[in-house]
Amino acid sequence: MLLEECLDNLITMDRIKVAQLMEDQGLVPLFFNSDLDICKKVLKACYDGGGRLMEFTNRGLFAHEVFSELSKYKIKNLPGMALGIGSVQDAATAAIFMQCGADFVVTASLKEDVALACNRRKILWSAGCGTLTEIGRAEELGCEIVKLFPGSVYGPGMVKSVKAPQPWTKVMPTGGVAPTQENLSGWFDAGVTCVGMGSKLLSKDLISSGKYDQIQNNVSEALRLIQSIRESA
Repeated sequence: MLLEECLDNLITMDRIKVAQLMEDQGLVPLFFNSDLDICKKVLKACYDGGGRLMEFTNRGLFAHEVFSELSKYKIKNLPGMALGIGSVQDAATAAIFMQCGADFVVTASLKEDVALACNRRKILWSAGCGTLTEIGRAEELGCEIVKLFPGSVYGPGMVKSVKAPQPWTKVMPTGGVAPTQENLSGWFDAGVTCVGMGSKLLSKDLISSGKYDQIQNNVSEALRLIQSIRESA
């Protein structure tokens, strides 16, 4: 389908397909940069490394303008790639990014107004939660995969504790996740559905030095590790 047709029809990826993609891949890279050209190269490196998900974090002025162009680039050049927006604070911001083509929306905390806005558009959203009560409320609002944040504070033990009474809960820890055998094993053995990973996967040093081939290798290796851990469980 041509880019113009995609934009005319406001096509985004189906929320269930995004949830399944998160579960299948087990990895959601997180990234922000104000330079569109750098963003395109990082997104392409993740894609070439086998990644089919990227969370662009809303952390800079005019981030929606960068995201909009990145979304168009994704539609035209990277078939099957889901591009979402993170660090969303309110429904108005979520609406802006959904209009720019966001395939999914992630919040750092439980934002019920964001849930309602995304549900109206059938866009997957993931709420940042830190208690069983928050997780339960997020699921009541239709959250398919709950973001455990900050993961470095709660750890894999929190995941085990949540899934004991609620084995149906799907968890994505973000923060405190590293692309190592030990770290990933701890999370996936505890029962996470996927992990969100930022600077430990897409380091500023690699980006500033233009080592996009290494970013590609990092993503590929992280995906391989996740698959290996799952197969040995």
